[in-house]
Amino acid sequence: MSSSPTPTSPFLLQAHNLSGGPGGQAVFKPLNFSWPAGLNWVCGDEGRGKTTLLRLLAGNLKPLSGRVETPPGGVFWLDLQGAVHDETTVQACWDSLKPHYPHWNSALLQDLSEALSMAPHRQKRLNMLSTGSRRKVMLVAALASGAAVTLLDQAFVSLDQVSIRLIKDFLSEAASQQDRAWIVADYEAPEDLTLASVLEL
Repeated sequence: MSSSPTPTSPFLLQAHNLSGGPGGQAVFKPLNFSWPAGLNWVCGDEGRGKTTLLRLLAGNLKPLSGRVETPPGGVFWLDLQGAVHDETTVQACWDSLKPHYPHWNSALLQDLSEALSMAPHRQKRLNMLSTGSRRKVMLVAALASGAAVTLLDQAFVSLDQVSIRLIKDFLSEAASQQDRAWIVADYEAPEDLTLASVLEL
């Protein structure tokens, strides 16, 4: 496990001796790591624990050991792939998230929903959407949440090229933010984005 954090950036999220995994089996060795403001990447092959780590950081999965130190301003994490969300409409999904994030940006959500061609689908149930559109529901909410820390799992999967460019442009701007951290998990770290840290699992 290797890492390359930027020591001069303020840390917004820290893992202390953290380990865990579905079914009570640790997926990776106990982790000590600090994520600074800006754009951060978690990378590794299939089965190395990328999604598990994000779930642990979000509090969605109980750790087997250690703890996560989170900042004021909240941590955003959302997985809409399960059938439990099938009957929820796009708009209802966004409406349910808004009260949990005090810095939620409704104007940005509107702009993103139009830019990602989601505006016509706001009253549709999630089970009526394609895999890519369903993923866009999560991405729009994540980018508009205003959370101090935003966790994204494979942000570009199932998206068209126009949407990928838009998300990359947004993340490129996020890389210079001094008060928010973005943590993206994917197989490889991108070469065309400025990263504050890279963690290899």
